[in-house]
Amino acid sequence: MLLTETVNEGLSRTYRVVIPAADLQSRLEQKIAEIRPRLRINGFRPGKVPLAHVRKVYGPALMQELLDTELKAASNKVLQDGALRVAAQPQVHPESDIAKVLAGEEDLQLRFELELIPEFEPTDLSKLSLERPVTPVSEGQIDEMVTRLADSNKTFDEKEGPAAQGDAVRIDFVGKIDDEPFEGGAAEGATVVIGSNQFIPGFEDGLVGLSKGDEKAVPATFPEAYAVPTLAGKTAMFDVKVHEVRTPKQVEMDEALAQSMGFDTLLQLRERVRETIEREHNTQSRMRAKRALFDQLETLHAFELPSGMVKQEFEQIWAQVEDDRAADRLDVEDKVKSDEVLRSDYMKIAERRVRLGLVLAEIGRRNNIQVTDQEVAQAVAQQARQFPGQERQVFDFYQNNANALASVRAPIYEEKTVDFILELVRVSDVEVDRETLFADIDES
Repeated sequence: MLLTETVNEGLSRTYRVVIPAADLQSRLEQKIAEIRPRLRINGFRPGKVPLAHVRKVYGPALMQELLDTELKAASNKVLQDGALRVAAQPQVHPESDIAKVLAGEEDLQLRFELELIPEFEPTDLSKLSLERPVTPVSEGQIDEMVTRLADSNKTFDEKEGPAAQGDAVRIDFVGKIDDEPFEGGAAEGATVVIGSNQFIPGFEDGLVGLSKGDEKAVPATFPEAYAVPTLAGKTAMFDVKVHEVRTPKQVEMDEALAQSMGFDTLLQLRERVRETIEREHNTQSRMRAKRALFDQLETLHAFELPSGMVKQEFEQIWAQVEDDRAADRLDVEDKVKSDEVLRSDYMKIAERRVRLGLVLAEIGRRNNIQVTDQEVAQAVAQQARQFPGQERQVFDFYQNNANALASVRAPIYEEKTVDFILELVRVSDVEVDRETLFADIDES
């Protein structure tokens, strides 16, 4: 096997590998000699099948096996001889007539194209500093959440008289557009809480003032972004019949409320609520600190990016953009941009992701950050629990899909690396209110 480097430009490398035809034919003869004594072919005594016949019948398949083996060996030689850290598996391009190679008439020539991981020195993390917004949990926030929990568990008493905001109305309805009923627009015995905004705009307001036994045609308009395209933006008339009106009971913030939610005391309920809000705040605080860290890491590391990695990342992003556009989920700002501008914007995002990924990988490599099999197994188990009754299929999917397993390992590695970095960076906690903590990051 002859290995020659033909291109060495930036991160790009190209190698030519030549495997002489004589070597391939010699290996082929060895394989034929190995299988010949074991062959059982009608018309020939065991072990006495003529070499020419064996070559004719089994030669092409054996040569293909040889080519596959040589391809792997050539790939390993390219990577090992250069001690290369590659960004992705090499692209292999045959430069020979494979039919002639199989016939032993031509050397096997292969061109290996690859990109390297850039070599760079990570910044001194101990010199970095960032602010981490934190928000303590207030009694008012606890009160607000307990109130919402109480509202979601409230009960209703039957009411005489017209329905008002907050009342529950049990109704039958049939929706029509241009006097024609539409699919999914009818129900019997449906309960609607007026003001809950669970139905399309206008429908709940149209129930205000109705009493038991009343019938009314209620107009309502589907949003422009409604999930069913045939209904989006259209106004429908709903023929409504009221069977019952109920009014909500006054909920008291007491032990009875706590016990109705599975707690022994109101204090226990409030402590659980406090823990929930603290987790929300801590998660958001970490996300903002992580974003601030990534901004600094991106700014402090300037190196050439592997174009193949950037292209792959961009294509994944752009595929999501196309899906969002087809489903009318694009941001308002993106809707008015041309494809040229959008592509430029998302290419910058792809470059940022690749750069940060390489920086984190290098920091993790130099500091021996590892993801254990147990951590991956726990993450897979957590995903499996989201599909009750199909856990076995989920486990099998990951076990038999290396790329899927890598997609589980990658975020674990990122979080462990971020934790490591945050231990070295000077972090100053800055107290902010909840609204500021949860404000859109890009806007802030």
